[in-house]
Amino acid sequence: MHIDNFIGAFDRSLRVITGVTVGQRPNPAEKLQEASLSEQERRHSAGLMRVNHVGEVCAQALYEAQATFAKTDATRKQFREAGQEEIDHLAWTAERLQQLGSRTSLLNPLWYAGAYALGAVAARLGDAHSLGFVVETERQVEAHLDSHLDSLPPQDQRSRAIVTQMRDDEIAHAQAAKALGGADLPAPVRGAMRAMAKVMTGTAYYV
Repeated sequence: MHIDNFIGAFDRSLRVITGVTVGQRPNPAEKLQEASLSEQERRHSAGLMRVNHVGEVCAQALYEAQATFAKTDATRKQFREAGQEEIDHLAWTAERLQQLGSRTSLLNPLWYAGAYALGAVAARLGDAHSLGFVVETERQVEAHLDSHLDSLPPQDQRSRAIVTQMRDDEIAHAQAAKALGGADLPAPVRGAMRAMAKVMTGTAYYV
């Protein structure tokens, strides 16, 4: 990797891990009033949004690794563009956690490192498999976000607006990766991804 590219990648990684990110698009929740939440509801919303923030930390790591090791410019461009939209998600979820009086995960460096390693492995297998990894990841994230919309307090419209926009973006990313030639992953790989995601979400809700 060229030294300038390395410095740029390191800077982006540090910003993600430390939470120093700024979204380009307006926050979907910015014009909505804060709801009256019980302490239990507030903690639950915060736990779900912390999980979502961790998911975005992992997304940044995956896209960074996959863009770095992509075989073609078209694939690299797709990863960079999707990663830029995911920065919006990262900023929105971090802001929402602050509003809920909570914090991001203490394990963000670990989540980032693990996701980067997975992204690098996927990219080394070729663009078709790397794009297929994105397709499957985004499909699982879509289902995960749908479950959050079912679980969030109905009156917490700020969190719900953010999650809804995130879900719509993830669907678009999956469709774009599939259109670019993403290959279907074997069932055992999809199952392993779901198991790993379950561990991550169960931990990030609290830590």
